[in-house]
Amino acid sequence: MSVPSAGQADRSPVTPDELMEVNAARALAGARTCFVGIGLPSTAANLARRTVNPDLVLIYESGALGAKPTRLPLSIGDGELADTADAVVSVPEIFNYWLQGGRVDVGFLGAAQVDRFANINTTEVDNGPGRPRGRLPGAGGAPEIAANCGRVLVVLRHSPRNLVRRLDFVTTLGHGGGPADRARLGMRGRGPVAVITDLGVLRPDPETAELVLTALHPGVTADRVRAATGWRLRAAPTVSVTAPPTDGELARLRALKAAGRDGPGDDAGPGGPRGT
Repeated sequence: MSVPSAGQADRSPVTPDELMEVNAARALAGARTCFVGIGLPSTAANLARRTVNPDLVLIYESGALGAKPTRLPLSIGDGELADTADAVVSVPEIFNYWLQGGRVDVGFLGAAQVDRFANINTTEVDNGPGRPRGRLPGAGGAPEIAANCGRVLVVLRHSPRNLVRRLDFVTTLGHGGGPADRARLGMRGRGPVAVITDLGVLRPDPETAELVLTALHPGVTADRVRAATGWRLRAAPTVSVTAPPTDGELARLRALKAAGRDGPGDDAGPGGPRGT
């Protein structure tokens, strides 16, 4: 397979997923350490290390510190993470020392559902009357990540099924029911500071902690975002438009994905929405 070089993007149109992934990577500019979830968060974090933040230290739940994968890992147990890491430690050390010790700047999570206070469901969904509830991969380390990282970023595709008024199951606490809940529960981190989707960016209101629309991707309207959201979404006083991906960002993103397709276990791919 022909892979574009880092400085040369192919000329195929930018997709909504690419807008989401590039903007998610940009959100990691200036971060020192990032606890990375598999799937969309891993794509964004590895792209950030190739673009806006080459010194970013990637931490995976399996114990890989400073992983530098040459392709997108298929799971937290992918050998590529251990092979390219600065160090591999035990899972208890990852959680007890690094995460619960407040030593990680950013947690990057995926989700199946997010509500208006950035709480996350990755456990199960209600499929309607008379049908069994659908099971999802579960929490992984997401509850601890959301509780203890300095700040949290969430990335998912935008639809009324994913951005919901009420979660079918609360797996991971974002801002609970308002701005005081994290402090009341003794959570050290700021919690979710942005939810990045294929339509735009939502951020918590400083007063209420409810997610509001703060940025749109090029070509997307606020009405379209509202129609894809399960609650009455408010907009910030000023809604910006994200900058289009550069040729360099697109080239690196597409090369990263192509390397994953050419790697072992191509038919497995990163799993569906999961906490980590």
